[in-house]
Amino acid sequence: MTLPNPPLPPLPPLQIGEYTIPVPIIQGGMGVRVSANRLASAVANEGGVGIIATVALSLASKYYKKGKDYYQANVKALIDELHLAREASPQGIIGTNCMVAIRDFEAMVRTSVEYGAQLIISGAGLPLRLPEFAASHPSTALVPIVSSLRAARLLAARWRKLYRRLPDAILFEDPNTAGGHLGVRRNQLFSAEYAADQVVPQLAEWSRSEYNDEIPIITAGGIWDRADIDHALALGAKGVQMASRFLCTYECDADERYKQAFIDAKESDVVIIDSPAGLPGRALSSPFTRTLLQGGRVANKCFATCLEECSCRAVKDAFCIAEALHRAQQGDLERGLIFTGTNGVRHTHMSHVRDIFRELMTGQTASQPAAQAAPG
Repeated sequence: MTLPNPPLPPLPPLQIGEYTIPVPIIQGGMGVRVSANRLASAVANEGGVGIIATVALSLASKYYKKGKDYYQANVKALIDELHLAREASPQGIIGTNCMVAIRDFEAMVRTSVEYGAQLIISGAGLPLRLPEFAASHPSTALVPIVSSLRAARLLAARWRKLYRRLPDAILFEDPNTAGGHLGVRRNQLFSAEYAADQVVPQLAEWSRSEYNDEIPIITAGGIWDRADIDHALALGAKGVQMASRFLCTYECDADERYKQAFIDAKESDVVIIDSPAGLPGRALSSPFTRTLLQGGRVANKCFATCLEECSCRAVKDAFCIAEALHRAQQGDLERGLIFTGTNGVRHTHMSHVRDIFRELMTGQTASQPAAQAAPG
């Protein structure tokens, strides 16, 4: 007779600014349109924070027709996503991820706060002006992403001096395990110096000693199960961000072929590519990445100059990353780029967001029938 596992202790709530988050889990922002209103609202309904990735939202929207209307279409598409997420999760906490590296960063932040985002996560560069762009709604929690204690110190000091406010939380992403664009140079990858076990305790001690623990530390990258969450909290984090764990959910906003690619993948299928944004990126092996890594030609037309700095505009062999990510999200795995964290290949089946939360909170896993229908 197999005895049931003992019940897990409850996870502590997470306080970020004015918001008490019942379950200390933030769903990571995944673009293009991998985490939009459906995934964000599902996570928010379970007591976590649902995040809509704002980058290139318009590409699968009714608003985008041609290059010159790209930016205005992004604004309209974001407004729609925020409205839909709020309709599906009236009481949940909904936020956005706004990348510093995109040219419409300011517009995405201003639109986010005006249309109800309760929290903004911002990385891919230090968001030094984020408080300025969000000033019209001071209740919106601002959470910058950093890769080191040095970056956190610099940013907090600048915000305090110029805007008389501190980050409502600091999010650290471990470049050794996180997905998508990574916050270190390629030759710095896989160094213990930038790993969560090294950096999170430093950030937690800094928050305690310099800010009386007023800036909670959130850690991301490599968080898959309850043991990972407990380890992160033991390091001094107050909460975690999880992205790859939600990829193969019925509520994830990507095409079913995109999700199946993760179920079919194995550990050796995780690769590092050089993004035209000037950063290394962690991705799933695909016909696109194999062509790229072998020096072959991939689609390279810049359609909207969406990034502040992008080699696609200047180097003939570079590719348009927004277009490549969009294609994958739409199910075009031949020409699309699939970003992932190291844990993305651990998926073996489709799940519901509610069942993932149940497992993380109680240790109980849902039985997996032979087939499940996606929610209507």
